[in-house]
This record gives sequence, C-alpha cells and structure tokens, in this order.
Amino acid sequence: MDPKLINDCVHCGFCLPTCPTYALWGEEMDSPRGRIHLMKQHVEGTPVTPEMAGHFDACLGCMACVTACPSGVRYDRLIEQTRAEVERTHVRDPRDRAVRGLVFGLFPYPRRLRLLRPGLGIARRLAPFLARAHPGLGAMAGLAPEVARRQRLPRLVRARGPRRAVVGMLTGCVQGEFFPQVNAATARVLALEGCDVIVPAGQGCCGALSVHSGRRDQARRLARRTVRAFRKAGVETVVVNAAGCGSTMKEYGDLLGEEPGFRVVDLSEWLAELGPAAERHPLPVTVAYHDACHLAHAQGVRAQPRELLRGIPGLELREVPDSAVCCGSAGTYNIFQPEAARDLGDRKAKAVGSTGAELLVSANPGCTMQIAAAMRREGAAIRVAHTAEVLDASLRGVGL
Repeated sequence: MDPKLINDCVHCGFCLPTCPTYALWGEEMDSPRGRIHLMKQHVEGTPVTPEMAGHFDACLGCMACVTACPSGVRYDRLIEQTRAEVERTHVRDPRDRAVRGLVFGLFPYPRRLRLLRPGLGIARRLAPFLARAHPGLGAMAGLAPEVARRQRLPRLVRARGPRRAVVGMLTGCVQGEFFPQVNAATARVLALEGCDVIVPAGQGCCGALSVHSGRRDQARRLARRTVRAFRKAGVETVVVNAAGCGSTMKEYGDLLGEEPGFRVVDLSEWLAELGPAAERHPLPVTVAYHDACHLAHAQGVRAQPRELLRGIPGLELREVPDSAVCCGSAGTYNIFQPEAARDLGDRKAKAVGSTGAELLVSANPGCTMQIAAAMRREGAAIRVAHTAEVLDASLRGVGL
C-alpha cells in the first residue's frame, strides 16, 4: 500500500453518499475513507485482522468514490494494492478458499468455461441446493445466463465498404463463452463502420477478474499472454466490449511495469471517435441504459454509449434512477459477497423497472447477469442486450 496515496485522503466525506456499502450499512469502516484509515493502520504496523480483511472484502471496487473525490485520491489503486496484501497475508476459512480456488481456476479460462455451457440451465435450477453447501456456489448458479449458440469468429473480419481503420478485438472469457452473440455483433458493427477487425488466436483472459481480487501474479500471467497475442497481430488499437476488461487493459502499464504497445479503447468510445458511416435503420424500442461502474467511473465513458443509442431512429432512451450506483456485480463480488450483492441487485432492478423500458442495455457481462437475475427475482424479467447488439440490429435493419 502506497503511503503517499493514503495521505492524499483528507477525510472530507464526499465519498460517503456515493459508496454502495456505506449506503447499505452506514458503517464508517465500510466507506472509502474508513477503509483508507484501515490501510493507514496497516502501513503503520497493524497486521491484517479478520475484521479488517472483512471490510476490504466488502468493497465492490466500483470506483464511484474516485469520481466523487475532490482531492483526486486514487482509491482504485489503493484497493487493488490492499487486496493483494490481504491475499498474501490473510488466511481465509477453508470453504471460502475452496470457492475462490474454483472461481479463479475456472472463469479466466475460456476452454474450461466452455465445458459449463450445456449445464447452465440445470445449474440455475439447482441454485437453492448449492447455496446450502456455500452461499457463493448458490449465487454463482443463480446468475447463470441463457447462453446463445456458440459462434466462431474468423481471425479477420473485413471492413464493409472503404476501410477506415484496422483494429484488434478482445473476445474475453465470460463474454466470449456466455455471450458469444455480443462478440459477433461487435465484429459486424466495426466492419460495417469501415474497420478491418483482427481477432488474434490465443488471447484468452485479460486478467481483470484476478487483478480486481488481489491475485496479481495470476493477473500478470494472463495480461502478458494477451499483450503477446495483440503485439503479434501488429495492431495499434484494441477495441474492448466489456467494461471490466477495458478498465484493466488500460492499466496494463501499472500492472506489468511497461506499456503494452497498443491503445485500448471501449467499443462505444471508439465508435464515437470514428464517427458514423453506415446507415442507421429505425428501431422502435424503449431502452434503459445501465452505466457499468468500470466504464463510467474507471474509464470515464458515459456520454458515448448514450450518443450512439440516441443516434438510432425510433429508439427512445430512458435514464435509470441513481444510475451511478453499482448493481452489485463487481466482477466476482456477487459470488464472494452474495448477500450485499443481492441487496444492490434488487435496488438496481427496481430502478430499471421504474423506467418502463422494454430493453435494458448494458456494456458488461457481469452487470448483464446480475441485473437479469435480480429482475427475475422481482418477477419483472426484461430483455437485456449489449450496446453492440442494438447498433448491429439498426445497421443491418433487423429486429432485436
């Protein structure tokens, strides 16, 4: 933990109303400034106690406090450093260690995730029984999405019409295996907007889930593999369609100690920068757009997805109340902290439901699963799509 970053905090309290866990429990030590106080105690010699680790574990890492802080405190870096220290020194309960081992031995590896695809529907039905063994297992099963037919992307998707750019595309792990239709839509949209899209083999997981949970060694191994794949492909720009992945890849310089040699951009960020070229066909649909925390707070990308959606004729965009508050997904948070995640998910589901929208648009697979599960619990299931899928339907003139 960096003492200089810790001392940047003046304990003003501007972070308090933005923090989801402080809003849930009203506990000072479950606020950003409270956790920074605990970090300072540890730097000054206090060992990481189980209670201290619990407060750090309860943080979603949503970065809403970073957006709100007038002093520019880099809480994002502090909590990642702290989680690495917790993982290094804190001994967890054997059941918790087993569940964490399962998650980090499974989710960052697409081939292993692929083996789960046929059983996801059954897993969701077994969620109550699995919860008896461990709440995290029940939560993980309850989040299981309805997976689309697997779609293989070619290594090169040619631009339609005049070529305007050449980009690499991250396929990811959860996105690639559980939401293959999102990657297919992303490649089509980029091609229709004049991009040659290179999809390198062997790219795998970017390391986001690992780095956000303090497993920096695993994150570095995965990140280096991803960097090698895109360097070998010779691309200067890599487009990412998952908020958590984009946030991590933009911080590769800090994680690896050197810049990756290519620029990382979110899909909506890139399309807004490139400007529209293909014709937009009407989509008569009401849409609620969900701000993924690692897109809005960590990357500062808020206006671009809304601009892209508003550019579609016939589409009505509705704002979700308290859109800056985390939905409770936060990477693996909804598995490791299922009760808090469920409370936040239910709040988000009510907010989305209040819009009366027909379709929820999200730019992160974890958020998509979290909110869809919460809406099912509310008995108000809603269709969920990625920004890329909505644009793809409009550009091709097909229904959603």
